[in-house]
Amino acid sequence: MKKLAIITSHPIQYNAPLFRLLTERKKIEVKVFYSWGQTKEGLVYDPDFRKEFQWDIPLLDGYEAEFIENTSAKPGAGSFYGISNKNLIERINTFNPDSILVYGWSFKSHLQVLRYFKNKKTILFRGDSTLLDEPSGVSLKKMARRIFLKWVYSHIDVALFTGEANRQYFLKHGLVKSQLQYAPHAVENERFFDADGSKERKANEWRKELNISNSSFVFLYAGKLEPKKNISLLIEAFKVIPDPDIRLLLIGNGVLEQELKQMAANDKRIHFLDFQNQKNMPFVYRLGNVFVLPSKGPGETWGLSVNEAMASSKPIIVSNKCGCATDLVTNNGFIFKSESKEELTNAMRSFFNNEELVNEMSKASKNNITEFTFQKIAEGIEAVV
Repeated sequence: MKKLAIITSHPIQYNAPLFRLLTERKKIEVKVFYSWGQTKEGLVYDPDFRKEFQWDIPLLDGYEAEFIENTSAKPGAGSFYGISNKNLIERINTFNPDSILVYGWSFKSHLQVLRYFKNKKTILFRGDSTLLDEPSGVSLKKMARRIFLKWVYSHIDVALFTGEANRQYFLKHGLVKSQLQYAPHAVENERFFDADGSKERKANEWRKELNISNSSFVFLYAGKLEPKKNISLLIEAFKVIPDPDIRLLLIGNGVLEQELKQMAANDKRIHFLDFQNQKNMPFVYRLGNVFVLPSKGPGETWGLSVNEAMASSKPIIVSNKCGCATDLVTNNGFIFKSESKEELTNAMRSFFNNEELVNEMSKASKNNITEFTFQKIAEGIEAVV
């Protein structure tokens, strides 16, 4: 079989199922090289959540992986010099792959891999950046960044693009259509499906514990409480709707947690819940009737929580700064102009007291998400390798 080396920083819940599937399909031989060696024990400190945590689902089962010593003085995925490996290239050469898939260029070692193996191996690249945050007009800074990124992407043979906004980004930075392979962003849809209704029943019990009645209509956000998510706008838009039978449930932690709680303190309809690990997420999304991702950026490259909410049969409201918006939100929700309180409020009002619309868009979400699967990503990778 052809051999593929995969270079990525650390195990995450959105990649491990793909690596397992590629191994199970036995079309290519896969080995994953984790460049942030300190994560071998499974503990990761997330500066946005301000806590160290460990995922509660297996992330290393079912595929071959090797952790590479990270010699950075300040190890982490938050900076270019946070991942620096002395022997990553040596270990890749020992595996002797036909192709190399690199996740992200913005680490010292990952960029070194791109440069070293250019014209020696087929290089695939995975990144989900978009042009959604790019300022209009012409500036020296913008021109310099464009030139630099064109140089970076001149080292790759094929980009695995996640959706339309990501495709446009690669085309803008020097790649041509023949270098682009569709590989849609995906989650474990089956883990969020609820064929027997057991997840819904558990969520209903949880709502009672949170003092949210089953008759209440709940708008839900789940993720980091950080500036780019623009949760303050969601709170402001929610407050415009005075009905006592609606609720806003905000799930997660982050740098803005105290500020947001103070902002919501006078509205007893707004509830906060701490970060929930992966095993709880299929129940988390069912705590709400509609999922909202109000991001303003910069850096909301996709929004995989939207995939999870759709797999949980939830209608969606997203801002146009979310990379997933045009791909995922069609007949199953609303896209509003980022930072427009009026448009967000109107979208929320559209669902309240409209059970027919909620049911219709719930079904559409579950149906649409079946087109976004790990199998399609695997097929895209195999086609290139």
